[in-house]
Amino acid sequence: MSDARRDAHGRVTSTDVTDWWSTAIADIEPGVIRLRGFPIEQLINRASFVETIWLMLRGELPTPDEARLCERALVAAVDHGPQAPSIAAARMAATCGVGLHGAVSTGVGLLGDVHGGAGQQCMELLETIRRTVTPERRPGGDASSDGAEPSNGAEPSDGVTVTEAVARVLAELRRKKRYVPGFGHRFHPRDPRRDPLLDAAREHVRIGTISGRYLAIAEEIEAQLSEGRTRPVPMNIDGATAVIYAELGFPAELGRGLFILSRSVGILAHAWEERVDGRRIKGPIPPPLLPTYVGEPPRPVPDAVSTAETPPGRRAGPAA
Repeated sequence: MSDARRDAHGRVTSTDVTDWWSTAIADIEPGVIRLRGFPIEQLINRASFVETIWLMLRGELPTPDEARLCERALVAAVDHGPQAPSIAAARMAATCGVGLHGAVSTGVGLLGDVHGGAGQQCMELLETIRRTVTPERRPGGDASSDGAEPSNGAEPSDGVTVTEAVARVLAELRRKKRYVPGFGHRFHPRDPRRDPLLDAAREHVRIGTISGRYLAIAEEIEAQLSEGRTRPVPMNIDGATAVIYAELGFPAELGRGLFILSRSVGILAHAWEERVDGRRIKGPIPPPLLPTYVGEPPRPVPDAVSTAETPPGRRAGPAA
């Protein structure tokens, strides 16, 4: 052993080693499993899966109403069929011999900023607007979701209404020619998941589970996007779940994580269906069909242009 390694060993204690992966989530000893302090035996008997998800992410158990609202959002995003690239990729991977784990990871790996990230982006948009609205004029009437000053570097509120704040943000997005995440759908004229999720959110505003501040902002965005149009631009699944996760106090990035958790169930189901079917190497289109070719027409490779022979194993040097 070198002197450097011997010195490093001498300076590191056993406590340094056990602190390396210190965690507030799981407490594991021989015969003992505690999650956030709760014995696993009691969680198995008393907590639902949604309540356990909340506990693991937030550190405390949700109220029954919080758990019910969170579960609605998780159920809504479970699947959208092979039209979704993540599902199609998982199904193709399942026919290529990578195993179920490889197929699922293939599908989950496609849930990036473009396919899978709109919910997080919508949550960030809602939060940006919320922080610009005058506290006493915000839906719910409080200064912020946690009663504290902005902690993400946002400027203090500049004294505008929700309507004014939404109009400013939409004007800026139009100026930059950027789309509004969480609104409109490439497939559904009106996303069938929108209404039950927003109805649930409104009901939980009524009974006091959530404040309704993000719901009001999202509905104002929807209304302004539809002004002057023959066809409205309703919220989609990403917008509706963004409202619920924001109302429940989840950070935007965790909102994407919850979407991935939800969609992974659909990815698993589709991958397993392909595995059971037994087809091998299933491509993106049926075998009789061929992708449209838009390149050069058939042509011969021309004779060598240079008359100089280059000896085998040597590269031709630069022209003099």
